[in-house]
Amino acid sequence: MTKTLYAEFTVKEGSETRVAEMMATLTEHVRNEPGNVMFLPYTRETNPREYFVFEVYLDEQAFQEHIGADYGREFNAELADHIEGDGSALTWLNPLIQP
Repeated sequence: MTKTLYAEFTVKEGSETRVAEMMATLTEHVRNEPGNVMFLPYTRETNPREYFVFEVYLDEQAFQEHIGADYGREFNAELADHIEGDGSALTWLNPLIQP
């Protein structure tokens, strides 16, 4: 079964450009992972500091490989300095109908 999540975070004022750069780099890395099915980062139309990331991985093993990647750990460590709150809010999702 696929592993699907939705992550949300709000960027601090003044960090918008840096986080956009970081997200572009992360997106390229994640989309090249063999177990990644989908990685779609968005910002809210009415507030571009609010990020929403939809992620789908082939299975639990693919997700574990994703979170074990050095570039992901580096991204999350730096992101912590640029976002409001203690970190991203994660929502785990189950499909109603299997693809």
